[in-house]
Amino acid sequence: MCFTVAIIRNGVLMTAEQYYNGLPAKIRKKKKNPIEPEIPNLYMVSGFAHPKLPVITDNEIVLKEWGLIPSWAKSKDDAFELRDKTLNAKGETIYEKPSFSQNILSRRCLLPVSGFFEWRDFNNNKYPYFIEPTNDPGFLLGSVFDTWLDKSTGEVYDTFSIVTTAANPLMEMIHNVKKRMPLILDLESADKWLNPLSTPEQIKSLILPYEEINMRAHTISKVAGNSKVNRNYSEILEPVDYPELNQQSLF
Repeated sequence: MCFTVAIIRNGVLMTAEQYYNGLPAKIRKKKKNPIEPEIPNLYMVSGFAHPKLPVITDNEIVLKEWGLIPSWAKSKDDAFELRDKTLNAKGETIYEKPSFSQNILSRRCLLPVSGFFEWRDFNNNKYPYFIEPTNDPGFLLGSVFDTWLDKSTGEVYDTFSIVTTAANPLMEMIHNVKKRMPLILDLESADKWLNPLSTPEQIKSLILPYEEINMRAHTISKVAGNSKVNRNYSEILEPVDYPELNQQSLF
């Protein structure tokens, strides 16, 4: 699962620019300035707040709302009920689910993040972790998007969902109940993900756990689990030690 992320402007811009600079010209519709939207510093943001985040399509970076609303949603009530259930799209069944089956074919995108958060269950307590790249400025998360028109108001909702996959060994230890993780793509895989010429078989082959050697994690304050308080401050990412946990198992 992936319901909470960090988007720190400098790192996200570096990740996005690194991706754009590496795109093969044959699938790049590059604009003079692809970094268009104002990217805020979001040290901790929950998908359940349905924030507008910068996602990369095959030709731009654009803000889309987290929580995919499929184009076939009949009413605003239906749309808003659906978006709480579509923060993530399970990679193993994405071609089968009505909310995602068309989007995975032709509406794929990337969410650049500085890192993401997950909770470990240990002795009936939950311990929050921040997971970030070992060397890179950020992760590229494989995602899908859609557009929904509210016919009663004419308002258009551009939305997305993060694809998830089975956990790697590090994430199995942290997310030790459901054992899931977001789909993280390297630059080569990201090219294939966005390439409209990629076949369903090629896309399916990309939905794999990310290698744990390329990521690291540390425990943070339990304030991270309290959605009733403001968690959008830089100190939320600072390591907090819990002696009851065997930290050595992480490294």
